[in-house]
Amino acid sequence: MTTVLLVEDSLTENEMLSCYLREAGLKVVSVTSSEDAQIKLQSQKPDVVILDVILPGQSGFELCRELKTNSNTQTIPVVICSTKGTDADKLWGSMLGADAYL
Repeated sequence: MTTVLLVEDSLTENEMLSCYLREAGLKVVSVTSSEDAQIKLQSQKPDVVILDVILPGQSGFELCRELKTNSNTQTIPVVICSTKGTDADKLWGSMLGADAYL
């Protein structure tokens, strides 16, 4: 079963996205911060990471950059899912290694 690490600090959006992903047949591991994501990544390697941009502490952009420059996680696809949808945000996400920006 495909495992998704969902990093979203809004509990409402976290639950909504988790529900949709589970309905699609995916296993969802959800956390609410970049720091919690890094802890999960030490013990589990998901098939894909879905990130919000605006998170408490370290931003989703910063976490994306760390994932894509770490040899243990650089091959994991990263999808940024955020309401910050300007062309500049999308370009920045791409430059940091995001595989998709929604």
